[in-house]
Amino acid sequence: MARVYNFSAGPSMLPEKVLATAAAEMMEYGTSGQSVMEMSHRSKEYDAIIKETEALLREVMNIPDNYKVLFLQGGASTQFAMMPLNLMNGSGKADFVITGQWANKAYQEAARYGEANVIASSKDKTFSYIPKLDPSTFTKDADYFHICVNNTIYGTKYNEFPDTGDVPLIGDISSCILSEPIDVSKFGMLYAGAQKNMAPAGLTIVIIREDLLGNVRDICPTMLNYQTHVDNDSMFNTPPCYCIYVAGLVLKWIKEDIGGLENMKAINEKKAKLLYDFLDNSKMFKGTVVPEDRSLMNVPFITGNEELDAKFVKEAKAAGFVNLKGHRSVGGMRASIYNAMPVEGVEKLVAFMAEFEKANS
Repeated sequence: MARVYNFSAGPSMLPEKVLATAAAEMMEYGTSGQSVMEMSHRSKEYDAIIKETEALLREVMNIPDNYKVLFLQGGASTQFAMMPLNLMNGSGKADFVITGQWANKAYQEAARYGEANVIASSKDKTFSYIPKLDPSTFTKDADYFHICVNNTIYGTKYNEFPDTGDVPLIGDISSCILSEPIDVSKFGMLYAGAQKNMAPAGLTIVIIREDLLGNVRDICPTMLNYQTHVDNDSMFNTPPCYCIYVAGLVLKWIKEDIGGLENMKAINEKKAKLLYDFLDNSKMFKGTVVPEDRSLMNVPFITGNEELDAKFVKEAKAAGFVNLKGHRSVGGMRASIYNAMPVEGVEKLVAFMAEFEKANS
């Protein structure tokens, strides 16, 4: 069997050790006589799995005790509605920084429920940078202030979070969760689709400060009320059981094999430097993001020639480097180098890019 190097933006690679463990336990988890896929979510066996996964997430991310951890469904996109339904119930206002497609969708959804204010945007340059913010423009009585911490499509990331004072800062960390340490206490809420860096598609993580609960709108559906899931330990209905189990394996891998998020960050910085250094010195390829705002996870790049881009993607796939085609709004290529992508994979990609440049110059 020959495994490819998968540079997909999501669903993405999982650590091989995690896949091997999941495969070994596919027919029987422990001594339960059944797969986790078949297991009742009300069973003692599964109760232990979900509790261990939460405990590991709290430990690895250093989540303070006054935050609740929820395992939900519906993707990060469902959070765009859950946020205003649960939180936009004071002044009825919220602030947004538009740094890409997902930040914009969060803004558009909130605008259906109240006054959504765009504080800044980088649309003018195809979201190739993180805009500088002027705190004097922030809405003082906003119910929340939303940012997308890492922008999957455009390859930008926040290196400094806005100081929003008493207004809860909310961060979409779908494409950077577990990639480096993050100070949870700076946020009122963090949320992430797990399919990029944590588990198969189907699981959404919400980390929410306790004081933000209990002020839901009357029109909020029961399933979209954070309090519903807090009160039921993420078991109000059947959770995405297998995804939570795999997330637990990934967390064990980060804790035991990698040694925590500081070490994970160092590995990710090494991978990103390999690729960005090549792009900065290449005569054919170039990155699309300003250097100071470059993502560690998603690296978009172009040749400037659409036919050459297409040729590169085709030949790369044949050589075992798959899912390198860029998003249609940026064009070119994008290498998503999430946690599970080994350093070796980036080294080999860079070597392939050098050979391609030499052959096509």
